[in-house]
Amino acid sequence: MGLGLNIGIDLGTSSVIIYVRGKGIVLREPSVVAINAKTGKVLAVGENASLMLGRTPGIVQAIRPLKEGVISDFKVTEVMLKAFISRVNTGFFAKYFKPTIVVCVPSVITPVEQKAVEDACRHAGAKEVYLIREPVAAAIGAGIDITQANGSMIVDIGGGTTDIAVISLSQPVVDTSIKVAGDKFDEAIVRYIRKKYNILIGDQTAEDLKINIGCAYPRDEELTMEVRGRNLATGYPATLQVNSTEMLEALEEPVGQVFDAIHYVLEQTPPELLADISQRGLVMTGGGALLYGLDRMLAAKIGIEVLVAEDAVSCVAIGTGLALNIMERFSALADS
Repeated sequence: MGLGLNIGIDLGTSSVIIYVRGKGIVLREPSVVAINAKTGKVLAVGENASLMLGRTPGIVQAIRPLKEGVISDFKVTEVMLKAFISRVNTGFFAKYFKPTIVVCVPSVITPVEQKAVEDACRHAGAKEVYLIREPVAAAIGAGIDITQANGSMIVDIGGGTTDIAVISLSQPVVDTSIKVAGDKFDEAIVRYIRKKYNILIGDQTAEDLKINIGCAYPRDEELTMEVRGRNLATGYPATLQVNSTEMLEALEEPVGQVFDAIHYVLEQTPPELLADISQRGLVMTGGGALLYGLDRMLAAKIGIEVLVAEDAVSCVAIGTGLALNIMERFSALADS
């Protein structure tokens, strides 16, 4: 693939993770760009911009340029990618050779959305761009040998989308993508607290609740957490105690939608591959897979062992990077 750097990018709604061949994961930053609304000047990218979300004066905009797994703001995505690629593409060769990039996309993506990703990477400095479907990258990153004639089922729950696929011989046999994932879990918590207590909490507070006491299956021990928000009746600051049973209720709808999508894929799967999955289990990746009890809830409902991959958050990025090594041999993995 030439002398330039070989880069794998998990271009996620919530975060961007970059894998460099020979080095592993070298960057993990929030997918946020802060700009001056008047001048259009970029003020910060990634972690520094993320700290400005919900806290900026009118003149400063903190933008998340990807929504539900796809690019919603092309120019800002390009700026973000340029900044991140320049951070990892350093040294002598960076001056003279452009990198080859493999970037993951949702399993269901339109040609227009696909072209937007390719163009953004090229404008950000890529020599060649390959696209790989998220569940395929996740399966590779989770250590599954997708080249065999066996059915492997992967459920990748990211920030914007949940991608589900049954893979055999390097190709998805049945797949689907739903726009219900980590962000929708957060939104469900915000709605629940607003409806039950008439208190508005921020997205960051909702995410903290999800991570610390959130659950998809009853916890063995009840947990509580103190949160602060705004009382919508008085407009004053308010503090309340929230428990894990309430989080179970709050997350019931989005978690149910993820289950419905898994059920749909299983219904469409050929019996031979279904037998493989029953024997080998279903593998979950992505940050959403870490929601407490989600694996137990799914296993109880579908009657198949559910495994959470090691380093679930990084699986897509690792798989995207590892795909660089086999791109020539398994061109079916990518659309160039």
